[in-house]
This record gives sequence, structure tokens and C-alpha cells, in this order.
Amino acid sequence: MHPDHAPQWTPPAEAEDQPRQWRRILSLFRPYRGRLAVVGLLVGASSLVSVATPFLLKAILDVAIPEGRTGLLTLLALGMIVGAVLTSVFGVLQTLISTTVGQRVMHDLRTAVYGRLQRMSLAFFTRTRTGEVQSRIANDIGGMQATVTSTATSLVANFTSVVATILAMLALDWRLTVVSLLLLPVFVWISRRVGNERKRITTQRQKQMAAMAATVTESLSVSGILLGRTMGRSDSLTRAFSDESERLVDLEVRSNMAGRWRMAVITIVMAAMPAVIYWTAGFALHFGGPAVSIGTIVAFVSLQQGLFRPAVSLLGTGVQIQASLALFQRIFEYLDLPIDITERERPVHLDRVKGEVRFEDVEFRYDAEGAPVLDGIDVTVPAGGSLAIVGPTGAGKSTLGYLVPRLYDVTGGRVTLDGVDVRDLDFDTLARAVGVVSQETYLFHATVAENLRFARPDATDEELRAAAKAAQIHDHIASLPDGYDTVVGERGHRFSGGEKQRLAIARTILRDPPVLLLDEATSALDTRTEHAVQEAIDALSANRTTLTIAHRLSTIRSADQIVVLDGGRAVERGTHEELLELGGRYASLVRRDARLEPTS
Repeated sequence: MHPDHAPQWTPPAEAEDQPRQWRRILSLFRPYRGRLAVVGLLVGASSLVSVATPFLLKAILDVAIPEGRTGLLTLLALGMIVGAVLTSVFGVLQTLISTTVGQRVMHDLRTAVYGRLQRMSLAFFTRTRTGEVQSRIANDIGGMQATVTSTATSLVANFTSVVATILAMLALDWRLTVVSLLLLPVFVWISRRVGNERKRITTQRQKQMAAMAATVTESLSVSGILLGRTMGRSDSLTRAFSDESERLVDLEVRSNMAGRWRMAVITIVMAAMPAVIYWTAGFALHFGGPAVSIGTIVAFVSLQQGLFRPAVSLLGTGVQIQASLALFQRIFEYLDLPIDITERERPVHLDRVKGEVRFEDVEFRYDAEGAPVLDGIDVTVPAGGSLAIVGPTGAGKSTLGYLVPRLYDVTGGRVTLDGVDVRDLDFDTLARAVGVVSQETYLFHATVAENLRFARPDATDEELRAAAKAAQIHDHIASLPDGYDTVVGERGHRFSGGEKQRLAIARTILRDPPVLLLDEATSALDTRTEHAVQEAIDALSANRTTLTIAHRLSTIRSADQIVVLDGGRAVERGTHEELLELGGRYASLVRRDARLEPTS
């Protein structure tokens, strides 16, 4: 069974309960509680200054102007100006600190998700679209930017302002305050309804954005463009992308329009409230109630407008936070992914690895309830020896090889390196001990030198050249206008298949691992190129323990030991000559291989 046949990963069907989700969100801000406390002080100070201004206005209208007290008038007017200046300064400082904290939280989230994915087994990536992974890191975390940078602070600021304003309104006139707050419960109910609707739509929108990102990643890569052009499917790919984009347009419109009419009604009612206050004060005076001074009415209306602005913002913030919960949930799904391959609490570290590899009664399943991909494999490869693994497609060849560097973990038996179970070794020992050259050569969009130094960042220029010469690629690199500073292009497409393979071999030579895993490293090459690459592989394999997963059997005839896999079991083993004499599966594969070999 090939890794691609592993079950598709899907996120949990049920979202975690909101109280736990809120606790997790708040825990993200815990490392920055000192800065947030400063923000809280600035918010409180700003609210107090804002609330004080209407009282200064009341004193101006009821005392300073009627009594002609110009000195008091000047002081009160200056107080209002100072209040405006302080509010602005507090607002700038508050924005600076809260934005910094928010960006740090986003950085922490991005790093946590990326680090989690780096620790996932290879099986996860064989069943997850690359665009989906990229969308979680870019779109979902990016979509939370407003929430973690400004929304949280806005929530605190508006809440503090609303509380302070209501207390000030009660101090001015409790009856007018009651009239002003009658509709507030209705507004809160409406905003919760809108928030739930926005959250539901946001979840659908982010899934659609992930699907579109996956389409872009797959179809606009170099390989995707080549496939689309050569198959004449460019127009159909464009139409498919257009359909994805059209669905996103619909979701974006629904997301932005969700509850707009209901929130518009709230805004209209709040804008009309000053008229209601004037009407209430006038009727109270007309029917013999206690008189309300002009200064009190003006100050109260000013406070009321000061209340409505943060109240509307508070309701809108609540809606935005409800929508952002869907984004947090998608990120938490990745942070909660179970890590299959972990390091022991006290792992074994080997300073020097000889290279003996043993497979002891190895069993492997992709799914606990599925059929075994490998079953009862017992093979020993002495240090410096060579093992070739052959068999039909789907026999489990690559899976067996990938157990050595722990790209997968056995589900039964064990794999040992120098007598130590690879699961007991620390990751650093394994990374130094086992080098992998596969058919799918991956090169970064960087220079040749940078790609080679990925194996050893401290390698000198002379060491780069020595590795390239051993891999028989130095002369070609030197012939390029920029030499080792040549940019290889997306996935190395400026180089041929054989050149990319030799670059990968040079990179592995630079790493100098005692154990080498060659996963069909020449199967996609033509015969002439294969010979050149094989010479580089022979140089790389010298004095190393070598495990070769072979497609072309001509490349493994000199192996110390050959194991034939079929249906996940070792059905034959021996040298090339011994297996030919046996006349079994291997002999049949050799005859087939000979028929497929080009005659020229």
C-alpha cells in the first residue's frame, strides 16, 4: 500500500465547547499580561477623562456663563481642551501597545502551527492538500489580525467607557438614564443573533478560501502549469478557479451583509435618542415634574452620545469576535493534531554511528484497523553493507525504507540502528545518521550554494565544490554564468532531472551520513543520465550502509543482499546470483526488466 492510499485526514466534526475555547484564547495573551495591564490603565484613564468633559460642559452652561465668571469659564474651557489632548495621547499609546501585543500573539500562533506541522509524520502530508496547510497559516491566522490586535483592546475600552458613562448619567439624572437604557437588552439580543450568523458564514468562507488556495498551489506550480498546458486544460482550470472564486464572492457578500439591517435599526434608534431625551425632559417639566437645567440636558445628551458610540462598537465587536471564533477553532484543530512520532523523554544519543541496521519482525499499518502494509520483516544489514529492496508496485518497499529515519513508526516489531531501537534515539542522532535520496528531488527556490548548505550551513566553499565533484555535477555548475550563485528556480526546474538528482546527491555527500537510503533515485531517468547519476551514487555509497529501493534492477546487482517484497512480506532474499538460480519472483522481475531496457 502506497502512502497516498492512507486515509484522508479530516478535522474533528464537532467544535470544542466555547468556555474551553475562550480559556485557550485568553491563555495566548498570558505572556503579555504586563503590557495588557498598561493598556487597561490607559483605557481607564481615557474613559475617566472622556466622562469628565460633559460635567465641565454642564458647569460652563449652568454656572460660568450665567454668572459671568470669566476666570472659571477659561479654566473649564482649558480643561475640555486638555481632556481632548489626553484622550488622543492615551489612544495612540493604547493602540501602539495593543497592536504590538496582538502581532506577537499572531507570531506565536504561526510559529506554534508551523512547529506542530514540522513534527507530524509523513503520513499526514500524504493525505493533506498543501494549499489547505498554507491556508491555515496564512488566511486563518491572518483573518484573526483585527481580533488579536485591536478588537480585544476595543472591547475593554468600550466596556469601560460604557460603564463609566452609565454611572455619570445616573449621577446627572436617573430618570433620563432609565429611558436611555430601555432598549439596551433588545440590542444585545440582536447582536448575539448576528454574531452567531456571522460565525457560521465565516467557517464556510475559510473552508472555501482553503480550497481556492489549494487549487492555486497545485495548478500554478511549475509542474501544474506544465501539466495544464500539455494536456490542453488551461481553460478548464481557469473555469474551475473561477467557480471557486465565485463561491467565495457569495460567501464574502453574505458575511459582510449578515445582520446589517438589524444593526442599522440599532444605529437609527440610537441616533434618535437625543430627541427622545429632549421630549422626555420637556414633558416632565410640562406635567409639573422637577425642572432639568439646560446644562444638565446638554451634558446628558453629550454623555448619551458618548454612550451610544462605544455601545454600538461594543455590539459590533461582539459580532466580530463571534466570527473570529471560527478562525480560532480552525487553528486549534491543527494545534491539537496528535503527533505520532515523538522523542523519548530521555532519548539515546550516539556520538558515533557505525551503521548496522536491523528490521526485527517488523509490522506496519497505516490504520489500526486496516490490513498490514508490512508483516514479519526480518532483515539485518551490517555496517558498511548494502541491501536492495525490490518488488512490484505497492509491495511496501518505500514504507520499509522510511522506517529507518522514522518518517513512519513501526506498529509491530522494531527497527534498530547499531542495536538501539530508532524510537529510542534522539532526532539529532537520526538526522545525522540517515541520509535520504529519493526519486522526488526537492530543491528550494534559492541558489545552488544555498541548496547544498541546507545539509550543512557551516560548509565552506571548498567543501561545496568537493561534494559537487564527487556527485559529478561541479563541471556543470561551474559552466553556468553565476556558478554556485545560480538560482535553481521553483523546485529546481532550471535543471534537468539528472542534474537535480546529482545536486541532491551532492547535498547528501555534504551531510556525510553513515547510513544511506536510496528511494528509486534513478527510476525516472533515461539510461544515459542514469549511468552518470549511478556513478555519483556509487561514490556516495562507498563505506556506508546502503539501503536501495530499486525500480531498475540493473542498479542493484552488486548489492550484498537483495530482499523481494510482495504483499508486504519478504518472499525471497539472497544475492543477485542466488536469486536468479532460485528462478522465483526476482528472476521474473529481472526478465521483465530486461524486456523493458532500451536496445540502443
